[in-house]
Amino acid sequence: MKAKTILGVALLLLVSPVSYGEEDLVWASLDASQQAVLAEFANEWNTLPSKRREGLVRGAERWATMTADERQQAQGHFSDWRRLSNERRELIRDRYDIYKSLSADEQRRIRDNFRRFNRMNRDRRQKMRDSFHNMTPEQKQRARDRKRDRPRRPTRD
Repeated sequence: MKAKTILGVALLLLVSPVSYGEEDLVWASLDASQQAVLAEFANEWNTLPSKRREGLVRGAERWATMTADERQQAQGHFSDWRRLSNERRELIRDRYDIYKSLSADEQRRIRDNFRRFNRMNRDRRQKMRDSFHNMTPEQKQRARDRKRDRPRRPTRD
């Protein structure tokens, strides 16, 4: 259970915009709840890179605000993440970096498309996946270009 807790916290590293000074992140400066969640890192804490410590503290703070259901869901997501190959994780990290470099409008467009896709029934989603996977790279690019250039409908959210 403790390992799952730590893994759940690690998933949440990118969530909070709070920044800490390096002097604020020595182990002794953490409160009891943070130390409890991050106990697995106690022996090596002061040798971890400051950016990693910041991320872990943000994750611990987020963890403390989660309900039991949210914690269970986060643990499940992290278990899924751990099962991915290193190559797949690196691809996901690269795509996340690309996403974060996009404008707010582009990020919103991607989120809207994702929500719209997930609202489709399972058969329709699978049909779309199959169609896309059967396209040549050129056909995929033309489809992306058509989608990008088409006028946007107003969202109902």
